[in-house]
This record gives sequence, structure tokens and C-alpha cells, in this order.
Amino acid sequence: MSTDIEPREHTELRAAVSALGRRHGPGFDRAALWAEAGKLGYLGVNLPEEYGGGGGGMAELSIVLEEAGAAGAPLLMMVVSPAICGTVISRFGTDGQKEAWLPGLADGSRTMAFGITEPDAGSNSHRITTTATRTEDGWVLNGRKVFVSGVDIADATLIVGRTSDARTGNLKACLFIVPRDTPGFGRRHIEMELDADEKQFELTLDDVHLPADALVGDEDAGLLQLFAGLNPERIMTAAFAIGMGRYALERAVGYAKERQVWKTPIGAHQAIAHPLAQAHIELELARLMMQKAARLYDAGDDFGAGEAANMAKYAAAEACVKAVDTAVHTLGGNGLTKEFGLARLVTASRVARIAPVSREMILNYVSAHTLGLPKSY
Repeated sequence: MSTDIEPREHTELRAAVSALGRRHGPGFDRAALWAEAGKLGYLGVNLPEEYGGGGGGMAELSIVLEEAGAAGAPLLMMVVSPAICGTVISRFGTDGQKEAWLPGLADGSRTMAFGITEPDAGSNSHRITTTATRTEDGWVLNGRKVFVSGVDIADATLIVGRTSDARTGNLKACLFIVPRDTPGFGRRHIEMELDADEKQFELTLDDVHLPADALVGDEDAGLLQLFAGLNPERIMTAAFAIGMGRYALERAVGYAKERQVWKTPIGAHQAIAHPLAQAHIELELARLMMQKAARLYDAGDDFGAGEAANMAKYAAAEACVKAVDTAVHTLGGNGLTKEFGLARLVTASRVARIAPVSREMILNYVSAHTLGLPKSY
């Protein structure tokens, strides 16, 4: 699924990743696909060439995730490891941090999780209470995080905290690299009713001592550094949702072409054909907004990318849910069987509406920042 307006290199990347995803296909071995995608340079296509990456940006990385998902082999940790953590370290990390992490993130041999959400903060990042206290030789972190993906398979977690002297109500976000086996860094598996290889965790940071070079970027940069990671997160969530929606739609279209109840395939009936056509249109529209967001971000327009990334995530989530629902209804009872693999997407598609930010918070953002309406919160 490519567009005429895409550069030739993007079309070629799309085709290559699609072929890789289809070789692995539904029921894929996540570790094996991750390793092969890293070896082929797809995981680090957005990272700097001098550190083993492809020198591209979110435009290229979103293609990789979308096409893998459309082939039935999505890689959720791409949203976190190369997109959020890789981008933040690339833009704000020290030379030592870049040398230590970027080559591994690029080839897939190392992964990094991302911890921002807290039990009592929810969507209000200004209420983050994880604190970082400076010591003579580094930092001490204390706090809790929830719904952190892939901590068990990640070499470290990029933790969002705030300096302990910033309890004035103004967020002073700081980012710290916390290796998985650091003393005081605990994790608890959160049981989810999701069909996903990547597990979710609650983290506890109990007097976690870190060296001075665990801090990524400037202690006083605050939201600038945080949103350098959150905008790619939204773009990649859109790619994840679009890929899932395309996979469901392809399965439904194939079924509608072959399934006959009376004298013609069921796809000949408008009650079946029109919802499928609408789902396709809405996925294409969401992808255009995702591409706009990626282009703005890669051009360095963080403010413009913030608006577009939120819109892309909203549009892609809605289109994904509709595509999955339409696909299940097209197959009828077969849509709920393991054989066709669509029922598991009913729950999975809802994740894009909820995480990493709810659709209601995106509507709040657009209401206030785009339309200039007064805030209700």
C-alpha cells in the first residue's frame, strides 16, 4: 500500500518491510523479527548514521512500523525504543550516552523502555511526583510508574522525573537512564487482557542511586526535551494503528471476495462493500495526517508537529477501531474465531484510543491550542 506522492526510497522501504513482515506473518516470533529488522537497518532508520542508524526520521520509521503491522507482525517496542528513547538521546544526549546506546538501539541488540505515566497523575503530567535529588556524585530517584511496556526485555528505562526543588506546580521534567538491574528499581507485571507479546509493568523507584551521567540533556530544559519524545510517540502510535487497521481490512476484503451465501460474493452487496470502502478511506486520511506530522517533526517544527501528531494519533485510532469492527462484522461468526485472527484486534484496537494519550485529551488540546477556546481544566 503505497502512494504516488511518496519519494521512491519510501516506496522501496515500504515494499521491503512489507515483504519481511509477511515472511514472519501472524503468530510471528517477536524476538526473531526484531533481530532481523535490526540487522537489516529498519529499527534504526531514524537514528544518525554515525551511530549505525539510517540517517532518516519519523517519516521513515513510521513506514517501518505501519508496514510490519499491516503484514500482521507489529513491533510495539518500536514506538518506545528507537522513536522515543533513540530520538531523545540523539537530540539531547551526551557523546558518551550516544556512543553507549544509539548503535544498540539502531541494530536492535539493545532496547530501552520509557516510563512517564504515574498512578495518581494520569493525563496530567504536571502532577508527576517521581523526584530526582542531586547528590555529591549523582542522583537519587524515588517514585512510581505504571503501564510501562517491555521493561522485562529492555536493557534500561528512560524515566521521566522532576527535580525535588520544582514542587511549585511548574513541571521541570528531567529524563534519566535507569539500567534494568539497578538496586531499588523494582517491577511488577500488570496482567492485561491483551494479546500482545510486550508486557506491561508497574515500576517502583526506592532510593535508586544513579551516576551523574544518567541525566539526559539539560536539567533546566523541561518540556522541550520531554516533547521531543512524546511527539514521535504519537506519530508512531498512529503508524501502529494504521498498520493494524490495514491488516484487518485486508483480511475482510479477501473474505468478502470469496464468501458466497446466495449467488454472488458477499462483497457485491453494498451493506458489506460500503463500510469496507469507508474504512479504507478513513485509514488513508489518517495516514496523510501522520505523514504531515512526521514531515513537520523531521523539519524541526516541534510546535507544528505537536498539533499534527495529536491529530494523526486521534484520526488513526478512530480509523483503526472502525476498520477492525467492520472486518469482524464482515466475517460474522468467523470474525470471532482464532482461525481468522481478528477477534484479538477488537481489544488491541482500543489501545490506540487510550494510549499514550486519550482521545478526549487530544480534543482538549485542539480546542485550546488550535481553536483558542478556554480550557476546562
